[in-house]
Amino acid sequence: MHTILSRLGNEILFFDGAMGTTLQKKGLPTGELPELWDILKPEVIREIHRSYLQVGCTVLKTNTFGANRFKLMESGHSVQEIVQEGVKLAKEAAAPYSAAVALDVGPTGKLLAPIGDLEFEDAIAAYREIMSAGVQAGADCILIETMSDLYEIKSAVIAAKEGAPSLPVFVTMTVNEQGKLLTGADLETAAAVLEGLRVDAIGLNCGLGPQPMVSLVQQLRRATSLPILVNPNAGLPREEDGRTVYDVEPDEFSKTMVEIIYAGANAVGGCCGTTPKHLFETVARCQALPSPVIKQQKRTVVASGNRSARFGGRPVIIGERINPTGKPKFKQALREENLSYILQEGIVQQDNGADILDVNVGLPEIDEPKMMCRVLRELQAVTELPLQIDTSDPKTMADAMRIYNGKPLVNSVTAKEASMHSVFPLIQKYGGVVIGLTITEGGIPETAQGRLEAARKIIDTAAEYGIGKEDIIIDPLTMAVSAGQDSALVTLEALRQIHAELGVCTSLGVSNISFGLPQRETVTSAFFLMALQSGLNAAIMNPNSDIMMRAYRSYCALCGFDNNCMNFIAAYSQSKENVVSKTMPGYSLFSSIEKGLKEAAAEAAAALAQTTSSLEIIDQEIIPALDSVGEKFEKGVLFLPQLLMSAEAAKAAFDVIRAKLDPSKQEVSQKCLTIVIATVKGDVHDIGKNIVKVLLENYGFAVIDLGKDVASENILETVKRENAELVGLSALMTTTVASMKETIDLLKREVPHCKIMVGGAVLNQEYADLIGADFYGKDAMASVRYASEIEKELSGKS
Repeated sequence: MHTILSRLGNEILFFDGAMGTTLQKKGLPTGELPELWDILKPEVIREIHRSYLQVGCTVLKTNTFGANRFKLMESGHSVQEIVQEGVKLAKEAAAPYSAAVALDVGPTGKLLAPIGDLEFEDAIAAYREIMSAGVQAGADCILIETMSDLYEIKSAVIAAKEGAPSLPVFVTMTVNEQGKLLTGADLETAAAVLEGLRVDAIGLNCGLGPQPMVSLVQQLRRATSLPILVNPNAGLPREEDGRTVYDVEPDEFSKTMVEIIYAGANAVGGCCGTTPKHLFETVARCQALPSPVIKQQKRTVVASGNRSARFGGRPVIIGERINPTGKPKFKQALREENLSYILQEGIVQQDNGADILDVNVGLPEIDEPKMMCRVLRELQAVTELPLQIDTSDPKTMADAMRIYNGKPLVNSVTAKEASMHSVFPLIQKYGGVVIGLTITEGGIPETAQGRLEAARKIIDTAAEYGIGKEDIIIDPLTMAVSAGQDSALVTLEALRQIHAELGVCTSLGVSNISFGLPQRETVTSAFFLMALQSGLNAAIMNPNSDIMMRAYRSYCALCGFDNNCMNFIAAYSQSKENVVSKTMPGYSLFSSIEKGLKEAAAEAAAALAQTTSSLEIIDQEIIPALDSVGEKFEKGVLFLPQLLMSAEAAKAAFDVIRAKLDPSKQEVSQKCLTIVIATVKGDVHDIGKNIVKVLLENYGFAVIDLGKDVASENILETVKRENAELVGLSALMTTTVASMKETIDLLKREVPHCKIMVGGAVLNQEYADLIGADFYGKDAMASVRYASEIEKELSGKS
């Protein structure tokens, strides 16, 4: 076991505090990359490291947070050069204190495709570059920190496994006070994904001060079997006499860190605004505390990038309709690469009650690995449901598991040696819950006992790869009762034995039972209920079948899985005795935008344009749909991926409508407001700015995007030239908020008529007021609302 891992969980480890805000106090110019001081001023970096070691910190974070190819592109220095110097300086400081050195790795500053422009493999390559340099320089572990997107985390973890496989990997995330990441994942979902990726510790950092993190750590402790690391800010920043200051003093900080340890943290430290004094007080108060016991949760959970599904409580429905078997239309859609048909099939199953969507695209005449990856990406852009990767092809399975956003369900592995030794290494590397089919070298056992032994073999072999039975679901196989009158009884008995003796979750493809019989759904629904009574945890079935869903919802209500029968009542109230589940619809333009279906939105817009004026479509369909999505986003019902995909669907509809407008009247569809947006000087993060741009453009505003790392003078020049009425400024780094204030001061002095809105992770309303902004946008939709208000004011004046 690596040294740091042997200590983690047996004693409290103390990570150091802030680097960036400390460097600011030591003269780091606004906008200059902190990582460059590893080369320009190494003595300052050594001094900061020593200051934390002298107060008792046991783990140093290297000054490499932003040392990636995107941020260093114009610095004149390579990633390898900066990382190796950063690790070297930390190791030199740590040696006399026997402290560990963590390679500090931050986000790229970009959104990953499909909602951003950074491809997944490009993200892995960028992170692998950092990891390889870090392990070569002698880092003791890797700390992937300040992460707000599970997909980017996955790319970084894969890069660590491939670039530095010998090093332990810790991941800390930035969340809001409700425990949600930027892309919508809650802590249970994040824990499931990161445990699946087999990181060594998880936790929280940045974004919040220590007090809000107490309850979040309690939530995380209940969700994970891993050690927890917590590095809070010293509160949120504010402006005071031209300086950025933080409100939480060392004494208050350290008292709250005691609460955080009692809540379940095994390692603590600090982030923005924390100083050696904060860590001195924390070490003094916490070093004698016992490390919290890490309880093994043993939960069977799969997840998408922002939603999880747990097995073992309410039975789980796995929608079976994305599968070409016996479906001529689906086969044709695959051959024609008609993804719109496939996506709508997924949405309908989601609307009808599926918890997970099975995805099988296997046809002999198509490139299955390529098509599987494409379908997974597109589906994950429009549905938040976890997906089941259903394939018998090893390459398809490997490629799909690699690019999947979350922790997938994988169908399947058998008790055959070749199958197990092909599939289990993939589960070990990429994470996932795998369905184990009770098929042996001799075929399907005819007895329940034979299937039990096949299941036992799967579980025992998985353990050799470090895969616990919580990541295995056993399917004892449903055979047609028309071909053997004991088929159902054998399967049900196998279910009972597997449930009782192995303590593992189970699944079945229930519709196989009625193959060859008339009135198949009648037989299948009866067998489904019998299987549920025998311990079935998940059914692969058709959620569009009314009789099957009636049986399922009735079972949940009768067995206490439906609180106050609310789900049953919602489905069948108001005299819906003859309700039929939805089948493949032609979605309206409004619905297509709400669901983020780009092709469907374009088709619906084209159809409407035959009978309706372009401006009427925009005013009565497109804008109301965007407003509906925006309201749900603000209420926390929808999250960033859905917001952006809806914006893309609206854009597809706009493109169709604008193409039909009379060229002389096209300006009528545009707002009268011109908006200049930019990420301020010295800041190379443009995620927030890009999100705001997409939404503003889809509401019809004219947006001039100046990009990132933009000087105040350039912003002013553009505002004057374009006669812009509104400027949007973004900053993510605490080291660049001073640059934002300088820009605001210049604009207020030179173009006082122009309104200024600001946003970014390091800002809040109080800070925005102090630096003179007219509006603080807590999220992208807030910026759209403010722009609309300004536009109405201008329209009224004109």
